[in-house]
Amino acid sequence: METVNFKGAPVKLSGALPAVGSEAPLFTLVGKDLADISLKDLRGKRVVLNIFPSLDTDVCAASVRRFNKEAAELDNTVVLCVSEDLPFAAARFCTINGIENVFTASGFRSDFGKEYGVVIEEGPLRGLYARALVVIDENGKVIGTSLCKEITEEPDYTYAIDLLKKEKC
Repeated sequence: METVNFKGAPVKLSGALPAVGSEAPLFTLVGKDLADISLKDLRGKRVVLNIFPSLDTDVCAASVRRFNKEAAELDNTVVLCVSEDLPFAAARFCTINGIENVFTASGFRSDFGKEYGVVIEEGPLRGLYARALVVIDENGKVIGTSLCKEITEEPDYTYAIDLLKKEKC
């Protein structure tokens, strides 16, 4: 079980991110159009899971905008921006912000958060996801992870982008 901070106060998570080199846990999330998004359906593509609490916070919104910009330059890569936000809120956010290069995915009817160890177990954000990145290769193997030790800080974009550039297919 991991611990991160929310505004400096420690909060426990439901587990730990999958280990680098391991098979990524399978998941089915819900897209902004209410269709299922499954890791199985993404085989053959590299996947970046940009995991965060909610699109309704400045830092989370900034991460989606930044990955939207970066994703346009990544070959054979899908960026999934994963939160507990309902698909309707995600669709509205994408429309307002011109988000076209990444996909939003809701875990509201999924075990994704538990499987990936990112559910915040205590504190005011209890039940939402911690901020993390998981990078998965085209064969479904985890090639990198990054857990933000402070939930209010942006993820390490450079880590994920550099890893993908290094691991070109």
